[in-house]
Amino acid sequence: MSVSKWAVVVLGAALLWTPMEAAAQERPDSVKLAELERRMDAMTRELEQLRLGREVVQADTSVLGLGPAASKVYKVGQGVSLGGYGEILYENYAGERQDGSPASARDQVDALRAILYVGYKFNDRLLFNSEIEIEHVDEVFLEFAYVDYLLNDHVGLRSGLLLAPMGLVNELHEPPTFLGTERAVTENAIIPTTWRENGIGLFGGVGDFAWRAYVLNGLNGAGFSGSGLRGGRQKGARALAEDFGVAARLDYQGILGLLAGGSVYFGQSGQNAELEGQEVDAGTLIWDGHLDYNVGGLDLRALVAGAHVNDARELSALNGLTGANGIAESMLGWYVQAGYDVLRGTDLADQLTPFVRYEQVNTQRSVLEGFSANPANDRTILTVGASWKPITNVVWKTDYQMHSNLADLGTNQFNMALGWIF
Repeated sequence: MSVSKWAVVVLGAALLWTPMEAAAQERPDSVKLAELERRMDAMTRELEQLRLGREVVQADTSVLGLGPAASKVYKVGQGVSLGGYGEILYENYAGERQDGSPASARDQVDALRAILYVGYKFNDRLLFNSEIEIEHVDEVFLEFAYVDYLLNDHVGLRSGLLLAPMGLVNELHEPPTFLGTERAVTENAIIPTTWRENGIGLFGGVGDFAWRAYVLNGLNGAGFSGSGLRGGRQKGARALAEDFGVAARLDYQGILGLLAGGSVYFGQSGQNAELEGQEVDAGTLIWDGHLDYNVGGLDLRALVAGAHVNDARELSALNGLTGANGIAESMLGWYVQAGYDVLRGTDLADQLTPFVRYEQVNTQRSVLEGFSANPANDRTILTVGASWKPITNVVWKTDYQMHSNLADLGTNQFNMALGWIF
C-alpha cells in the first residue's frame, strides 16, 4: 500500500476516534469556559492592537489562514455571508531583452479577477464556505467549496474542494493583503498557486500554534514541465484520483503580527500512467518555510520553497519532453521582501507603503543525465514599488520588475494594479 493510501486509512481512523473522544471528555461547563476564554483573548488582542497600530489590526482579521473577505462566514452568528475581491492589472514591457535583442512581449491590461465569496453558517459547529471566481472577464472557476465541522474546541473537520495549505499566498491571496502587483514566481511555479484539489482533512490549534493536514487527490504529472509544476494542478474538475497526496502545515502565531512556519506535500503524480509496461509513480515532494511580520508600519516577508520529483526521466518521456525541456529532479526558489508605511504616525488614515522584493527561482536546479537545464529557467527578479490604501479595503499598486536569467533573455516590466475586498 502506498504512503498516500496509508494516509487515507490513518485519517479515517482519526476522524472516527475524535468525535468519540470529544464526547467522552465534554464537560457541562465547557461551552461557558470556552466563551470566557474567547472573550479574554479578544480583550488581550484589542489591547495589543492599540499598542502596536492599525497594521496589525488588518493582519489579524484572517481566520484559519484565509483572507479577511474569505473569513467573513466565520464571524457571523448564523446564516448567509457574502464577500469578495477583485483586481485589474496593467503590464508594460520593455522593448529590449536583457541581451539587447527585441522583446516579444506586448503590453496589456487585464480585468484579472472578480471574486464572490458565498458562505452559510448553520450553527456554531457547522458552516459552508465557497469562492466563485471569474478570470479574464469570461472564465469561471470554483476556487474552493468546503464544509467545516468543529469536532471540539481545538480540532475541526474540513472536506470538499480545498486550497492546499502551502506557502504565504495560496490560501491568503486577496490583493490588499500582499505587496506587489503580481505574486512571486516561486509561489507560482514551485508552489502552483492558486492550488486547490478535492480532499478531506483536519485543522486546529493549540496555544500559539495552528495546523492543517489534508488528504487530496494527487497532482497529474502529465502537466509537469521544465518550467515547473503548475500544469499538474487538477483544480477539482474530473480529477484523476488513482493517486492521492498529503499536505500538512504548522504555523507559530504567538506574537501579534507574526506568522512563521512551514508546510509540506507528498503524493504520487503518475495517476497509473505506464511506460513500456511499467507504472510511473512520480512521487512528488513540495515543501516551504515562510515568515510574515506586520507591525508598526513594517511589512516583512520571506519564503523558501523546493520540490523533488521521482521518475523525472520516465515522466518526461511520457510527456514527450527532451533535452532542455525535461522535468527536473529538483527545483528551488526563494524571496525576501520589505516594505514600510511612510504615513504611519501622521494624521492621515491612508497607508503608503514603498517596498522591495528580491527573488531567485530555478525550476531545473537538478536535471538527470541525458537532459540539460534551460538557462532561462534560472531566474532572478528584483521588484521595486509601492502600494497606496486610502482605506484597508482598496489598494492601488505600482512596481517595476527587473528580470534576468542565465540565458540573458529577461524582459523588464512596469506594472499597475487596482485591488479591492469587501
